[in-house]
Amino acid sequence: MQWLNVSGLVFMAVIMIANIIYALKHKDAAENKKVGKGLEVMEQIGRYGCVIFMIINIPGTRFGWWSQGAFTAYLAVDALLVALYCLLWAVCRKKTLLRALALSALPSAIFLFSGIMGRSILLILSALIFAPAHIVISCKNAGNI
Repeated sequence: MQWLNVSGLVFMAVIMIANIIYALKHKDAAENKKVGKGLEVMEQIGRYGCVIFMIINIPGTRFGWWSQGAFTAYLAVDALLVALYCLLWAVCRKKTLLRALALSALPSAIFLFSGIMGRSILLILSALIFAPAHIVISCKNAGNI
């Protein structure tokens, strides 16, 4: 097994490009004004873990694809989810609960699905930390909860 997950790197690059473009256009949107410090810390730990473990395979913590079919499913599903994520970034302009849920649930699903399909313990754990924190923070920042 290789230490670098090239497809994970590509998926992360696409997700990050969308986020960087958004951050450059909306500099005031980066602050989480309505959440506690603990939730922010959980989100950041999970986020960095997901980014790292989508790209880097740590021996003994990632056991590879169940089969070639599992790898194909991983590529197809992640490509679809990443494309949907980018489409929503491009189309949804107003801060609504639906937008917040979609743009937080999609990367969460990408990370969790990737971890399960690649049998990556650290990616699964990171996704389980990231997902609830990110979804709650995103919805609170949208002003709807």
